[in-house]
Amino acid sequence: MKFFIVHAHPDPASFNSALKNMAVATLTDEGHEVAVSDLYQMQFKATMDTADFSLTRKNLMRLQFDVEQEHQHLVGAYPADVAMEQARVEWCDVMIFHFPIWWFSMPSILKGWVERVLARGFAYGPRRKHATGHFAGRRAMVTCTTGAFADVYAPDGIEGDIGHLLWPINNGIFHYMGFTPLPSFVAYAPRLITDSERAKYLGAYAQRLRSLEGVAPLFMHPADDYGPNQRLTVEARSGFQWNPGAGQSREQAARHHTSSDPSGPDRPDEP
Repeated sequence: MKFFIVHAHPDPASFNSALKNMAVATLTDEGHEVAVSDLYQMQFKATMDTADFSLTRKNLMRLQFDVEQEHQHLVGAYPADVAMEQARVEWCDVMIFHFPIWWFSMPSILKGWVERVLARGFAYGPRRKHATGHFAGRRAMVTCTTGAFADVYAPDGIEGDIGHLLWPINNGIFHYMGFTPLPSFVAYAPRLITDSERAKYLGAYAQRLRSLEGVAPLFMHPADDYGPNQRLTVEARSGFQWNPGAGQSREQAARHHTSSDPSGPDRPDEP
């Protein structure tokens, strides 16, 4: 298989970078092809602006990014750095985002990569999203590190369920393009644990990657579960939605369908 890793950590000596290096080594040893975009090392331009559309403009009087991106796609006039990244997305069978959780989300350089590379026309468009997305049949996952232990990101933790934090990526980016989101791998508080515990995290990640074929994806409702207004017609099962129209309360949805994102062990010494 072909794996594309988008890595967003500025420090090559970080544990997040160690996870990325483990992924490259493990997947290569397993006979897979691996491409890596190290965004900080590449000094990737994270800000979408008028320079992105210097090769072609549909409307010189008003800059609407989605309109201009669709026009770029039609005429084939993307900036060179964007076109290179899009070729890698198109090439891969599995895409992995590697990043630290900063301010409850991904680093800005990765958000900028998403905005510039996963452009309208190329990655999505009318009737080309979610279950009918362009990249249907391919898979994607998050591998991330946190600054605090898992209790902080538990459903009753002070920062909220880690699965909810990652839902905008799993649903709003991966599944929006048609990718099947896989359970995230989360290494909690690597700077606060021992070298032995960090080694166990690395081993657990290698094992996850070696067994990826058998990993059940995150549940995403199929297109048939939605009506013409794109609202659910059945009980919500994703753990992130609920359907009052089906007589389902938020509490019932949360109770019957876990919202926690399966991930790495809370502490590496746990099974």
